[in-house]
Amino acid sequence: MQHGSFRGLFAIAVTPFDRHGEIDFASISGLCDFYIGHGATAIIALGIMGEAHRLTAEEAAQLSTAFLKAADGRVPLYFGVSNAALRNSAVLARHVMSQGAAGVLLAPLANQRQERQVRSYLAAAIHAIGDDVPIILQDYPQETSTWLSAAGIGELIDAFPSLCALKHEDCPGLAKISFLRSQERSVRVRTLPILSGNGALYLPQELARGANGAMTGFSYPETIARVCELFDAGERAASEDLFDRFLPLLRHEQQPQMGLAIRKYVLERRGAIACRRLREPGYELSAIDCVEIDALIARLERGQR
Repeated sequence: MQHGSFRGLFAIAVTPFDRHGEIDFASISGLCDFYIGHGATAIIALGIMGEAHRLTAEEAAQLSTAFLKAADGRVPLYFGVSNAALRNSAVLARHVMSQGAAGVLLAPLANQRQERQVRSYLAAAIHAIGDDVPIILQDYPQETSTWLSAAGIGELIDAFPSLCALKHEDCPGLAKISFLRSQERSVRVRTLPILSGNGALYLPQELARGANGAMTGFSYPETIARVCELFDAGERAASEDLFDRFLPLLRHEQQPQMGLAIRKYVLERRGAIACRRLREPGYELSAIDCVEIDALIARLERGQR
């Protein structure tokens, strides 16, 4: 499958588990229908939000096959393959590509302190994965403790043609988007799609700076898709008004440690998955946590009447 256009919402999929902590394969079809039916232009699985670090290599391969079967070619699928062992990244990448994936998501190895180390790692990773495999580069220093300068990212874009998009998650990081877009205008770096990360918490400003869309797992994906559509149509005020209406819940979901538990709770409530459980060790919502989430959703529903 071709990686297609990078516009709108690239929905990050959760991994559904049953109440015993086993993968709930039966929920994957409904989950794909949910994301696609709510405007996703692509789906990302096996990311951090997908609890990929809690899966065995066999489970990751089985899950990727299940997602590709459920999506059935309706939208492109990308899979996270970041791993401290390049062999593991390469094996998973070859598996998903052989099954029909559009590409993979790759972050620099954690705790690389110099950009030359990042370049060396990416060169080795791309060689191992295959330089014909489209790669979305994830710039997420809060998670990896690896910081890339805007200029360094521009050099990587030109050095590695298989990089097909950038998931931008530096914070603050708006200046990076502006710098990369200015480089493109001066013909010093090739144009690369940029997808907003950080749960799309800063999406309106990032779109205005030149981002093409968002890669997020927000539990109301239709909101992010519509915000991007309105922005692309030149209706910026309407785009921001819609974003602002959902901001309290979006912000609530961005809490460290418990954010994924909140998202799964809402997804369960909306019928996208059968069970909200995280695989251990994972945050377990308290009764008051659930009351707070329900109150946020009730406010949204009142505002939509």
